Amino acid sequence: MSVAGVIVDECGRALLIQRRDNGRWEPPGGVLEAGETVPEALQREVLEETGLKIALPATLTGVYKNMTGLIVSLVFRCEATDGVPTTGDETYALRWATRDEISQLADEAYAVRVLDALDAPSPPAVRAHDGVRLI
Repeated sequence: MSVAGVIVDECGRALLIQRRDNGRWEPPGGVLEAGETVPEALQREVLEETGLKIALPATLTGVYKNMTGLIVSLVFRCEATDGVPTTGDETYALRWATRDEISQLADEAYAVRVLDALDAPSPPAVRAHDGVRLI
């Protein structure tokens, strides 16, 4: 299971990270560690990859399944409460992106997740890796 946090600024842009390992633009996030709760993992991953602390509870905006890796990902819309956006060991660059930029920068599977979080649908979106809604 993995988590991702879509941090949204006052202009409605989402913070994307460019990963060091593959150069791709994505929302900050990663896999839960043993014994870690979902909120703990979300806070840890966002802080490690962006330098920002987020408020809890965060809003669950989607549940996605990576069909290749068989990983379920929970995506949350987050509010930054402290810190300054900065790169880390896993992050090459950070960028506040508009809706159009998100679609250009991120792979489709990640763009859908970020756009769903910006739209904050209710109930949360549940999609397969290819973007097909599961429910």
